[in-house]
Amino acid sequence: MPSIKSKSFDDPDGRRDFPGMQSQLAHIGALTVGRAVIEPGWNWSASIGSLTGSTVCHVHHVNLILSGRMRFVMEDGESGEFGPNTLVDVPPGHDAWVVGDESVVIIDLYGNAEDVGVPVEHQRVVTTILMTDIVDSTVTAGRLGDAKWRQLLAEHDRLVRARFERFGAQEVNTTGDGFIATVPSAIGALRCATAIRDDVAALGLAVRIGVHTGEVELVADDLHGVTVHATARIMALAGPSEVLTSELTRNLVDGSGLRFDERGSHSVKGFDRPITVFALA
Repeated sequence: MPSIKSKSFDDPDGRRDFPGMQSQLAHIGALTVGRAVIEPGWNWSASIGSLTGSTVCHVHHVNLILSGRMRFVMEDGESGEFGPNTLVDVPPGHDAWVVGDESVVIIDLYGNAEDVGVPVEHQRVVTTILMTDIVDSTVTAGRLGDAKWRQLLAEHDRLVRARFERFGAQEVNTTGDGFIATVPSAIGALRCATAIRDDVAALGLAVRIGVHTGEVELVADDLHGVTVHATARIMALAGPSEVLTSELTRNLVDGSGLRFDERGSHSVKGFDRPITVFALA
């Protein structure tokens, strides 16, 4: 038979103390409910952000404010200030601070109060990275002059992005005269790279392209991880109008009909073992 359960914050199941904030935790079934006393002058990004590796709190809260006043600000600029006897639903991605000289006492009802102050675990995915770079861009810009170079670069960017759309690539960043993108499949990345190489050649430009597959860490709108660095090293080994890829990516497309020429193993900066690369024929 179900039974009544109770917990007291005077005898908590755990404590989470931070600069300017002391909290007690009570476990009720699958929920962890928290009670916190937050001192005047406390600010989430300054007091806890350095511990989580983020300037905003990524925990979803439903807070019952018992005393004091608290302001919450979302990443998109939405904000609100709330006082006693107010129930506030605060989505992930917010900053918060105490308003005035009175301590804030809150009850966190959502059930994940134990996650406050835990370092952010960024999403990691396996993907294929495509990285491009215009060969001798500085020399070409100097030869053409600023106006003509800007026009040519804009046409280059248009062609590259059109190919990204065609092959389902997601643009991550641009380096001024090159791009970094992720592609859902290895074969799609290599075919996209070939199309970019050929389209750009029609403009009188040559690009070098690197393609590599591996695990990356998604941080905001950027990619982190050794796979990103490896792709950059592979691209740097490519010659004009050449697509180079790693042995791993080449093996993933075995049987696709694509042909490769081995370009040997190379010792590159930041890697203990040589990287074997293959040129897309």
